[in-house]
Amino acid sequence: MITVISSVFFFILALGVLIAFHEYGHFWVARKLGVKVLRFSIGFGRPLWKTTRGADETEYVIAAIPLGGYVRMLDEREAEVDPRERHRAFNVQSLGTRVAIVAAGPIFNFLLAIAAYWLIFVIGVTGVKPIVGEISPHTLAAQGGFEQGDRIVMVNEEPTATWQNVVLVLLDESLNEDAIVSVSVEDASGEARKRTLDMSGVQQELEGGNLLETLGLEPLRPRIPAVVESVASDGAAASAGIIAGDRIVSADGTVMQDWGQWVAYVRARPGKSIDVEVERGDELLVMQVVPTSREDNDEVVGYIGAMVAVPEDFADEFRSVQRYSPVQAVGVAMVKTWDMSVLTLRMLVNMVFGEVSLSNISGPISIAKYAGHSASAGLVTFLTFLAIVSISLGVLNLLPIPLLDGGHLLFYAIEFFKGSPLSDEAQMLGQRIGVALLAMLMVVAIYNDIANLFH
Repeated sequence: MITVISSVFFFILALGVLIAFHEYGHFWVARKLGVKVLRFSIGFGRPLWKTTRGADETEYVIAAIPLGGYVRMLDEREAEVDPRERHRAFNVQSLGTRVAIVAAGPIFNFLLAIAAYWLIFVIGVTGVKPIVGEISPHTLAAQGGFEQGDRIVMVNEEPTATWQNVVLVLLDESLNEDAIVSVSVEDASGEARKRTLDMSGVQQELEGGNLLETLGLEPLRPRIPAVVESVASDGAAASAGIIAGDRIVSADGTVMQDWGQWVAYVRARPGKSIDVEVERGDELLVMQVVPTSREDNDEVVGYIGAMVAVPEDFADEFRSVQRYSPVQAVGVAMVKTWDMSVLTLRMLVNMVFGEVSLSNISGPISIAKYAGHSASAGLVTFLTFLAIVSISLGVLNLLPIPLLDGGHLLFYAIEFFKGSPLSDEAQMLGQRIGVALLAMLMVVAIYNDIANLFH
């Protein structure tokens, strides 16, 4: 219940920030260009809070449905306008003024993403070095010559300091037909090597799953020694005589290489007796432990109530930190926003042509889950989530679909070449088409959300 409440709270917080920035773009540019703003609303439906401010008596509203917002401007097409204020109506403005006001919303989404990435890069991004773990045979990674211990340095000449960098570049490359990706690595001995990945057809196999898993690239995970830090007083480990400081040597004669192997062994044996050999100081002791049973993700697993002793510096060799000065971070943030915008647009285009699965579209439930998880993971992760969603909203709003900002810009482009505005009938037809397209998109997104709940 706490997780659900947390997800909903951070979803509303993130959405509120994104909508406020988007609508403030329209609001700010309209005011600067002399257009009168009647209402600035975050959300739709019944107002939960409102106030009137300024010489224009602009109404500021927070409404009940937080799935969008709007800026209502003085407009002769919506209501009668006082002749003394007609010059401030939106519909009588020059084409350039109307374009600037409409385009400002998506532009402010991109500016928010740049600001978020700037702060991220100033704080510093901690990631995992892209060191390759075990390579399974018959995978694309195996065919490309990858070996355990390879550290990926560059993908198609793009530097990759972390696994996140690797995934983003490979995801971009997977959108190219018949893409043979060149990967520069340092092998386990430190020698520079070249590997390849045949990315053709990967998007069809991906279906919203894990890209690295699809390619057969498993990150190398640091091994934690199988040393006990503490035991629960009422757990199976304490009942068997295991104490803090014991090192698990073997289980039923099988040598335990690390804590992960020991945990997997215990989880697979709920209620079954295990002969455990432990090292305690200079002694080797043998004892029997019977894991208790508990449910984990609809699976019954074994549990003994023992915590691992994690060395303070055990993961240092796998950790990579990207940090820039405030001045450097500006350029890096702008490049990052551009790259993510292009990737988002390419994904959308490939969905239209059936080259990328529609299962990649997320709805409000999935976004809420991501919001909660990212917030619990820390400020940098939440800012990253905020930047990605802001970019997605910016790109989506620029699509030439009536009802969206991009649809209005399409009408203005036609007006520019035609020499006069589209007829009201043509614009109404476009609006109906826009409603239908957005409804279809929402149905797909909600279907994916529901399917993921039962996945």
